[in-house]
Amino acid sequence: MPRTSSPKRTPGKATAGASSRRTKRAISKETATKIEKLAESVLRSVQGGRNPFLDIPVRSLANVSWSERRRLIELGSQKQKRYFFNVSMAKKFMQSFLVSDACKELIDSGKTTSIRDLYYITKHTIGDTRQNTFEDQSESDPIIEDLEVTLDALREELHLFAARKGSMVGPVTITDTGDTIDLRRMGSGGWAVPSIVEENVITFRRHEAKYVLLIEKDAVWTRFNEDKFWKRNKCIIIQGGGQPPRGVRRLVQRMHRELKLPVYVLVDNDPWGFYIYSVMKQGSINLAYESMRMAVPDARFVGLSSFDKTAYQLPTNVAIKMEDRDNARARQMLAYPWFKKAHWQREIQEMVRSGLKFELEALSRRGISFITEEYLPRKLRDRDWLE
Repeated sequence: MPRTSSPKRTPGKATAGASSRRTKRAISKETATKIEKLAESVLRSVQGGRNPFLDIPVRSLANVSWSERRRLIELGSQKQKRYFFNVSMAKKFMQSFLVSDACKELIDSGKTTSIRDLYYITKHTIGDTRQNTFEDQSESDPIIEDLEVTLDALREELHLFAARKGSMVGPVTITDTGDTIDLRRMGSGGWAVPSIVEENVITFRRHEAKYVLLIEKDAVWTRFNEDKFWKRNKCIIIQGGGQPPRGVRRLVQRMHRELKLPVYVLVDNDPWGFYIYSVMKQGSINLAYESMRMAVPDARFVGLSSFDKTAYQLPTNVAIKMEDRDNARARQMLAYPWFKKAHWQREIQEMVRSGLKFELEALSRRGISFITEEYLPRKLRDRDWLE
C-alpha cells in the first residue's frame, strides 16, 4: 500500500492570503504585458507596411511527440502564420484580437468570467453587414486555446473559467479563495471542483491521505462516498464525469506533486476508459502544451482489466459487445507510442479479440459494495495495477 504522507503545517490565514494575492497580481501583470506585446508587434507590422500576422503553434497530431524521458506528450515547434490580409485567415485573425482584448479587460478589472460568457461578450455584428464575429461557441473556444499557446499563458491566467465539473471528498482541509473547507464533511455531494485551481485560489492544509483515487463516473464515485471508502482507507476520492476537465486534472497533479500522494485511476474496461487513464498519465494530443502541469506520469491503472472477467468471475451477460467505433478506437490506440508496452498491447488486443467491454458497474453483479469492499482493496493489496 502507498505510504502515508507527513501532515502539512497549517499556515496562518493572513500570511497565506497575502502571498496568494501577491502571486495573483504578479501573474495578471505578466499576462497583460504579453497581450500588449502581441498587439504592439502587429501594430509595428502595419506601420511598416507589412501584412500583420500571428504565429500560432500547431495543435495537431503532426506537431505532437512522445517524450520517453519525461513520459509525457509534448507539443512540437511547428507554427502556422495567421495573416490579416488573407481571405481564409482574416476572420480568425480578427477573432484572436477580439478574445485577447476581452481578456485584457478582464485582467485589468480583476474579474473572471466563463468561456461561455466570453463568447457572448465578443459576439456582435460586423459593421453594416449580416456577418457576426462568432456564430457559435465552437468558434470561440479554439481561439482561446490558440491564444493560450501563442502567449504561453494558461486559460486561468487569462481570467477565464469553464463550468464546474467534478466532486471530491477525503481527509484533507483546503483553502478556497480564503475560505477554509474541510473535505471530510462534504456530505453526499462532495466539494464541487472549480475550473481554476491554481495556488493563488486553492491551497492545501492539514491532511491524512495516503493516496488519490480518480474515479471515472459519478455513479461509482457516489458508491465509494456512500460506503465511506475514503474514510476507511484514508484516501481522497475525486471524479470528473468521464474525461476529467482541466480543473480536476490540474488538482490531481498538484496533490501528487505538492502532497507527494500516489494517484490511482479507476475506469471502465473499454477504449474510452483506457484513454481517460492515458490522458491523466501523460497528457492529451489537443492539450499537449499543458502536459507538464496536468499529467501524472506515475499514475497507476486500477480499473477493470480485460482479464478481470475471469479473475473476478464476471458473467458474460454483464458484458457489452464492442461496436465498430470501439474496435477502431482500440486499434488506433495500439499504435500510440504510450501504449506500446507489452502489458498494454495484451490488454487492448484481448479486448478486441473477445469483442467485449465491461463497465465498472458490472462488478455490482457480485454485490452492491463488491467494488469498495473486495475489488479495489484486493487490487491495491496485491499491487495488481498497470502503469
